[in-house]
Amino acid sequence: MRRFLARVLEPARAPLAKGVAAALALTLASSTLAASASTAAPDDAGPDRRPGRNAWFTSWASSQQGLAPTPLRDQSMRMITHLSQGGDAVRIRVQNTFGAAPLTVDAATVAHSAGKDAETQGRPLPVTFDGRREVVIPPGGEVWSDPTGLRTAAQDDVAVSLSVSGTVVPGRHDSAFRTNYLTPPGSGDHTADPAGTAFTGTTGSTLLVSAVDVRNPRLRGTLVAYGSSVVDGTGSTDCGPDCDRPGANLRWTDDLARRITSELPATRQFALANAGIGGTTSAATCPGIGESVRGLDAAARLERDVLALHGVTGVLYYYGTNDLPAGCDAGQIQASYREVFQRLRAAGVKVYVTPITPRPGYTDQHNRDRHAVGTFVSKWNSCGGTCDGILPFDQVLEDPVRPNSIYPPYDTGDGVHANITGQRALADIVSLPMLAASARR
Repeated sequence: MRRFLARVLEPARAPLAKGVAAALALTLASSTLAASASTAAPDDAGPDRRPGRNAWFTSWASSQQGLAPTPLRDQSMRMITHLSQGGDAVRIRVQNTFGAAPLTVDAATVAHSAGKDAETQGRPLPVTFDGRREVVIPPGGEVWSDPTGLRTAAQDDVAVSLSVSGTVVPGRHDSAFRTNYLTPPGSGDHTADPAGTAFTGTTGSTLLVSAVDVRNPRLRGTLVAYGSSVVDGTGSTDCGPDCDRPGANLRWTDDLARRITSELPATRQFALANAGIGGTTSAATCPGIGESVRGLDAAARLERDVLALHGVTGVLYYYGTNDLPAGCDAGQIQASYREVFQRLRAAGVKVYVTPITPRPGYTDQHNRDRHAVGTFVSKWNSCGGTCDGILPFDQVLEDPVRPNSIYPPYDTGDGVHANITGQRALADIVSLPMLAASARR
């Protein structure tokens, strides 16, 4: 079988020049971004945001952040993805962004998850890449699949199965907050198995698959939640002492997606994709940034994790909670905000921002800087003209008695992250009419 070689996607870790970035994002004129056009499926010109130009919307995402500690060898994986919206077809993105060697995917399938281990509802449907079952993704590359006619609805769980050949170190998103599945090394292709019996191994990470699109012309856009662990979902499985609910999809972004489908009219429906990565910062200049997240700041990964998704009309920006303990001051954080917001708005994407939320471990200087950033974010209710609206998560989470701490009923106990009850409270405070203003006209 001939191999389709995916075009190389540059890691794009260095921020683009402000004055050029928007034009690059929209026209893909430079060679680097022309390579990243491999994100577009064969029947799509890419993440076109013009009205009526795109029926494809990213309904689920899981940003790659590095390589898994254990290689894969001639085996299959089954990743469970949770869609915020459905449609009449799906397509998937597979990435080798951090890989040092070519990655061969021998076969891929999609199916509705049965909700029981790795089992699927019915026989999985084959997925192709430029008409072929097999695809080779070079180091730093990525590929979007062809459309597959799997009908889905909002809140569906879709099992994405991949078979890899040879020995590869897969890219991953560390925290799936659910169980995903692997066959043993050397077991070969089990992507078409409806039963989950061959998938005897498990992982708490999401491997290789980083996004799922749905085809649904009735949707008005994709909203992308962008930030660190508070976006990623840390705390969303915490239901109290000795209580944990992995796989229940209870992040604030999941709760917000359910609000969108139940509360907004059919003419104002959005998909919602989660692009959170734990431990990351908005600014690249914080001296205490950990080595594991260096190069994953908001500007460095903006093209790959936000602008390369499809139908993006708005970003929910929840960054800054790690910048302060990593040594950034208010000026550095605000500078990073301005750079990212300018690039987003130049690309036609609206920006909704939350002030930095409280932590009991912040020093007095941290809290002065937090106050300064909060004032900037709230200025004229639009970041002084650089963003489009406020998500008042700081007010939701702060303890009314101890404003520098999280309200105890919402606290996981670490003073940083919200539990399941707190996640729901965050979702409930978001103004849906405000978000509906980002709809494609």
